[in-house]
Amino acid sequence: MKRKTTLAVTALGAALALGLSACGGGTASTPSQSGAASAGGGAKGEFNAALTQVFNPSDKKGGILKFANAGDWDSLDPGDTYYGYSWNFIKLYGRSLVMFKPAPGKESSQLVPDLAENLGTPSDNAKTWTYKLRAGVKFEDGTPITSKDVKYGVLRSLDKEVFPDGYTYFNDTLDLPKDYKGPYKSKGVNTDKAIETPDDQTVVFHLKQSYSGFDYFAQLPATIPVPEAKDTGAKYKEHVISSGPYKFDKNDIGKGFNLVRNDQWDQATDPNRKALPDGYQVSTNVNADDIDNRLLSGDLHVDIAGTGAQPATLGRVLTDPALKANTDNPTITRLWYTSINGNVKPLDNLDCRKAVEYAADKVAYQTAYGGEFSGGQIATSLLPPGIPGHADINPYPAGADNHGDVAKAKEALTACGQPNGFETNIAYRAERPKEKATAEALQQSLAKVGIKLTLKPFPQADYFALYAGKPGYAKDNKLGLALNGWGADWPDGYGFLQQIVDSRVIRDTGGSSNISVRDPEVDKLIDQASLETDTAKREPIWAQIDQKVMDGAYVLPGLWAKSLLIRGKGVTNVYVSDATGMYDYVNMGLQ
Repeated sequence: MKRKTTLAVTALGAALALGLSACGGGTASTPSQSGAASAGGGAKGEFNAALTQVFNPSDKKGGILKFANAGDWDSLDPGDTYYGYSWNFIKLYGRSLVMFKPAPGKESSQLVPDLAENLGTPSDNAKTWTYKLRAGVKFEDGTPITSKDVKYGVLRSLDKEVFPDGYTYFNDTLDLPKDYKGPYKSKGVNTDKAIETPDDQTVVFHLKQSYSGFDYFAQLPATIPVPEAKDTGAKYKEHVISSGPYKFDKNDIGKGFNLVRNDQWDQATDPNRKALPDGYQVSTNVNADDIDNRLLSGDLHVDIAGTGAQPATLGRVLTDPALKANTDNPTITRLWYTSINGNVKPLDNLDCRKAVEYAADKVAYQTAYGGEFSGGQIATSLLPPGIPGHADINPYPAGADNHGDVAKAKEALTACGQPNGFETNIAYRAERPKEKATAEALQQSLAKVGIKLTLKPFPQADYFALYAGKPGYAKDNKLGLALNGWGADWPDGYGFLQQIVDSRVIRDTGGSSNISVRDPEVDKLIDQASLETDTAKREPIWAQIDQKVMDGAYVLPGLWAKSLLIRGKGVTNVYVSDATGMYDYVNMGLQ
């Protein structure tokens, strides 16, 4: 995951049945006490022990969990965040209407009620969705949470000038008044046709088109309640008002923050969270290799980004059985890729883009991420094999050995009028050594055909909002290529593809995850798939979209991802969530 749509969405039917309202309501269970048995100082380490079961299960309370981030947050504000690790962590201080079940393996792909009593109740052919809030839930100041706080939280997230990093699913699906721009710029406008609050416990969403998968929207952070009286706009990220078991004690933006217990949180209202630690200490802008070293030494508990050990660490871990025994190697629905920006000359020419596709050394790409074991499988298109609709296509074979096809690349360069190659810049996130290594690998492989790349690092927090994802900046600064990565917002073709290939998500103000795909035919196919209620007919359309994007050479696919996650010493209730592809942070504790 990491952004706007203008589409017609309707009943996606059974394919989105990983926990839709048709499955009924009910409550979530906390992680099962299965898995490796606890033994004194903790469970005995075993490679991949946390993939399908809870490793080191415990209900023991106390202690401070220490997390570190190699970069800075895009935002702690629930209306302005789009990194997967942020959605994972936000459940500690915010409660959305529903959430993915806190459980290992396949169970984690089920949606369960959170702030709401049950999953949504659809009516009017799934154009209307009703949620009842749990009684007794309060903000950190003791104020009761009402449906109006949920409505306000969603409405404020619609303002993409104030909150450029957030998704726009709600902008594009709610039946909003014409030209509505959110509560700051459209103050006083009646929005009941989009969201009604008939009483303090009921919130009703009205959509422009039917959509049976709305519960997936209801799990988004924008449904976390925000008290209007305490909203400070762009500054709200400095102190988000908690609705979860923890609240902010200290927030030193750029350096880190602390969470402490929220004494207004009531376990009786929350079947999903154990709230075991006394607090959390989070450091940001920490060197990625240092994070690995501190995890191995026991000075740190969690690498919050959840993308796995760095290349410098892999050899040490994989050759030491004792260290390897405290790691997990999940395959995840994530694509590491490079956006090829047609707004930057000469990449506005299809054949110039094809030259990049053919020249790329895919083995070097894989090596930069740590090899097949911890980096992933070489990708030949966008859709990972685990997403419904995946088809095996390879429009740009990288030679017999996957080190690039120099002859085909030079042929494409001649066709685009650049027989001697050309120059452009490649953007990457400065805090991510794997992305730097990938940029360097592409620099070397493309140089073989005369394409000269200049590396341009940018900060992770604003990478999409101000730099690579801001069309004007990218064009003016000749960011022809941009390192990128994407994990599904939910495990379905729509949840994976829409935010990275729909041209209508691109906005001049920046913040879009789609940096390079501007194709009206792709947009039409997205709408067609969204309107198709027959699963057997819909899933092949996702493959058509994948093929169309590859035909346009808008994206250089790198890897279908794997990662090597290091379990922190003494951490309890460790398990990989299929929904996030990383450890689930919500119920971790300390031995």
